[in-house]
Amino acid sequence: MAKKGAQASPVVVVFFMFMFLFFSFVVSDNAEELELLSFKSSIQDPSGFLSNWDSSASYCQWHGVTCNNLSHVDKLDLSAKNLSGKLVSSSILHLPFIQTLNLSNNQLYGEIPKDIFSSSSSSLRFLNLSNNNFTGQIPKGSIPGLEVLDLSNNMLSGKIPLEIGSFYGLKYLDLGGNVLVGEIPISISNITNLQFLTLASNQLNGPIPQELGKMKSLKWIYVGYNNLSGQIPEEIGTLTSLNHLDLVYNNLTGQIPSSLGNLSDLQYLFLYQNKLTGPIPNTIFGLKKLVSLDLSDNSLSGEISELVIHLQNLEILHLFGNSFTGKIPKALTALPRLQVLQLWSNRLSGEIPESLGRRNNLTILDLSTNNLTGRIPDGLCSSGRLFKLILFSNSLQGSIPKNLSTCTSLQRVRIQNNRLSGELSSEFTNLPLVYFLDVSNNYLSGNVGDQKWDMPSLEMLSLAGNRFSGKLPHSFGSQKIEVLDLSSSGFSGTIPRSFGSLTELMQLSLCGNKLMGEIPEELSSCKKLVSLDLSHNQLSGPIPTGFAEMPVLGQLDLSENQLSGEVPPQLGKMESLIQLNISHNHLQGSLPSTGAFLAINSSAVAGNDLCGGDESSGLPPCKKVKNWWFFVICSLGGLVLLTVAAIGFIFIRRGNNLELKRVESEDGIWELQFFDSNVSKSVTVDDITLSAKQVNGICRGKSFVVKEIKEVNSIPSSFWSEIKRLGKLQHPNIVNLIGTCRSDKGAYLVYEYIKGKLLSETLHSLTWEKRRKVAMGIAKALRFLHSHCSPSVIVGDMSPERVIIDGKDEPRLRVSLPGQLSVANKPFNCSAYVAPEARESKAMTEKSDIYGFGLILIELLTGKSPADAEYGEQHQSMVEWARYCYSDCHLDMWVDPMIKPGHASNVNQSQIVEAMNLALHCTAGDPMARPSSTDVSKTLQSAFQMTSCVPTLKFSSTV
Repeated sequence: MAKKGAQASPVVVVFFMFMFLFFSFVVSDNAEELELLSFKSSIQDPSGFLSNWDSSASYCQWHGVTCNNLSHVDKLDLSAKNLSGKLVSSSILHLPFIQTLNLSNNQLYGEIPKDIFSSSSSSLRFLNLSNNNFTGQIPKGSIPGLEVLDLSNNMLSGKIPLEIGSFYGLKYLDLGGNVLVGEIPISISNITNLQFLTLASNQLNGPIPQELGKMKSLKWIYVGYNNLSGQIPEEIGTLTSLNHLDLVYNNLTGQIPSSLGNLSDLQYLFLYQNKLTGPIPNTIFGLKKLVSLDLSDNSLSGEISELVIHLQNLEILHLFGNSFTGKIPKALTALPRLQVLQLWSNRLSGEIPESLGRRNNLTILDLSTNNLTGRIPDGLCSSGRLFKLILFSNSLQGSIPKNLSTCTSLQRVRIQNNRLSGELSSEFTNLPLVYFLDVSNNYLSGNVGDQKWDMPSLEMLSLAGNRFSGKLPHSFGSQKIEVLDLSSSGFSGTIPRSFGSLTELMQLSLCGNKLMGEIPEELSSCKKLVSLDLSHNQLSGPIPTGFAEMPVLGQLDLSENQLSGEVPPQLGKMESLIQLNISHNHLQGSLPSTGAFLAINSSAVAGNDLCGGDESSGLPPCKKVKNWWFFVICSLGGLVLLTVAAIGFIFIRRGNNLELKRVESEDGIWELQFFDSNVSKSVTVDDITLSAKQVNGICRGKSFVVKEIKEVNSIPSSFWSEIKRLGKLQHPNIVNLIGTCRSDKGAYLVYEYIKGKLLSETLHSLTWEKRRKVAMGIAKALRFLHSHCSPSVIVGDMSPERVIIDGKDEPRLRVSLPGQLSVANKPFNCSAYVAPEARESKAMTEKSDIYGFGLILIELLTGKSPADAEYGEQHQSMVEWARYCYSDCHLDMWVDPMIKPGHASNVNQSQIVEAMNLALHCTAGDPMARPSSTDVSKTLQSAFQMTSCVPTLKFSSTV
């Protein structure tokens, strides 16, 4: 028999097991500490949050680190710590026992490590890398046990990996706010435990997969703000656990599936900004748990069913921007929780239900731009919470009901463009919170000048186009008034001197009345007044000389009066005055020859006894010349003309030589082409090539900037012909191209040097006055590029990075170079300012420029940018958030605190609201729904100026 081996002592076995475990923990501890220190060394930590990450304390005591009972790292939370840098695969991603890793809301960049979803990360259950600057594609791989994956609000590109379907344990998946393309992979339906799915704010296309119907655990679907097309799958109606369905801002077509009526737990249904047609299925009105229903901005039709009575939990109903017909359902009056009802811009007719508001909880009611008739119901403010009442552009009749006159919660009232009659009650003119009141273009009457006005919050008031009588009110009980329009309303008497105490007044229109007497000198005390219209009255006496001391007065209309005396020469020295009309008065004497009087239109000075001005004024010269001098002057004039013609001929020939010339240097022969003769005299090839080597290519001594063109030999000849066309574009709000310099070895573009900062760098420090100036300047530049240039010039990436604010706070727009207008090429492919359809068609148009301008306008108003992540779970896009705030929130909730009324001295609340209205039109999902550049410029100018007696171009506003 073989001899048995000696058996080890039990003591020895225990000893070796103990030593093995001891060394295993020591090695593991050292490895985890090294991984953490490796991560710390690879990033920047300006806030010093990781300052205690050193060997002086156990890593389980380090900031953001949580260990389990065995002293292994199982949670690392470094969210919102201002960390920056790249992630590398050898860092914290592979801590062997980690279950929770949260690096969200930092400034991490670069690609996400490709092995992040490898087997070494198998312990992970929670991974959040959202709100950083990660680029590249989503790594392939799988962690079957992962339950939460949040990669939202980065700059990830490419397609969603097919392997996403192997994350079987996921309950929460958020890939929103990136630039992902392609179709939603069908494999995603394999994640049958998924409860939360958001792919919103990407560039996904194709249909919504029918296979989503397999994901029975889904409670939340948010795939809005993409380019998804086709119909809404009927299969979504099988997801009976669904609480939130959001498919907004896509290109979905067809009818709303009746199967959605099976979603018995649904509380939020958002389908707005698509191309849906047909009626609302009756099954939708069986969703008894619905809290918010938004089907706005589609092409839905038919009548709104009385079955809406079943939505007893409904708080918000948005059906505006469709083609609904018929009457407003009486059933709406029986919804006890209804707070927000917006049915504007449809084809609704008939009367507003008499009991609307009596059993509701109304805060916002907007029924504007329909065909409604009858009276305004008396119970709209029965809740005592109604603060926004918008009924304009209907055919409503009768008087303003008493219930509204005593509705002290009202803040914004727009009931203009109806057929309302009667008088404004004393209670109505004493509403304490109303800041915006527009009752213009009705048949209202009475002597409002004799009654007491006590509206301390009032900032905008329009009584224009009514049938009032008597004198103007001396006071409105508010020192906050910025816009006051009392035009064309039958007022008589004199202009109250007390108007001079309205120190916040920016726009005043009294035109088209029967006012008499002199213009009070006190009006010149309104130092913030930008627009003053006193035309079409019976005013007499002189033009007050104090007007010349008004620092920002830009528009002055005194036409069609009985003013006399001379035009104060001081008016010609006003730098702010750009638009003036003094026609059809009894003015006499010499017309000033400076400022706004230079090249003034003849119609603006006609009907007086004036002389002087240039040829455009149409006025006779002020001094008659004796006959014998006439011949001398004519002779001298002839000689001068001949001399000028000869010099001009020589200058043109020389100019042509200067415009395009060849210069030989040590580097070869260079071809110079200048679009400004002054530059051609002072700039040499050496200046250009030397400047190209400087920081940012700036030659400050000669005020130009040089941009080098790479790969000269591959540039088509059409590029240079287009460059020449760009060089001829000279506009005060465009960075002008002033020359080119090229040879076989290199090529440079020469731009004027603008001393200033990018809009992205200075926006938050700008006052409202400066932001208005910026918006107006950009609008003028776009109008010039698209309306005055043939063919139009496309800017491309209309972002704040393309706008330079010069020393005079004027915006200067940088136009794209030829060949850079396809989003397939950098730098536009990842820009949030590129219109959705441009990303799909790979081409820019005027409408895509308008989209980018709309985003800039929203930034100027709110202080937020498309990259911000503070829009909440339901509003992960700046446009969607702005649209929601504009419709449902008070201005204080969304306007930038820097320009919030009450925080700045010259903020015009009505201008902010009208500008936001324009911004939302500019960012409409359908390019055809966006205004042209000409309309944008006119509308913005109208919003920033006083309403004239002559109708101006405006969009249908719903605020």
